[in-house]
Amino acid sequence: MNDRRFNHPVFVKDGQMIVQEITCLDEALDFLDEWPSNRRGPIFDTARRACHRAFDGLLPPSVAREAFAGWARSARILEDISNVLPWMTGQRSGRGGISA
Repeated sequence: MNDRRFNHPVFVKDGQMIVQEITCLDEALDFLDEWPSNRRGPIFDTARRACHRAFDGLLPPSVAREAFAGWARSARILEDISNVLPWMTGQRSGRGGISA
């Protein structure tokens, strides 16, 4: 799993405006899988493909991270962590949720 971790996390807003910390390929793929299909497009497809290729060992995780962050920026959900308040973030609790 360590070879699937990002060097630096990506912070993104989910549909409920909660900021999530994406630290690895598994979390990025989970987030992408849950993204509404009517809001997907070519940049989404590129990010998802990069994450899958990195998961399979065909790309370094850093390339997938940049693709994911680029997609998040284009979707206007990328968060600058200096603007995030502690109550806005939640730890991931497996597939698609935050801890209660």
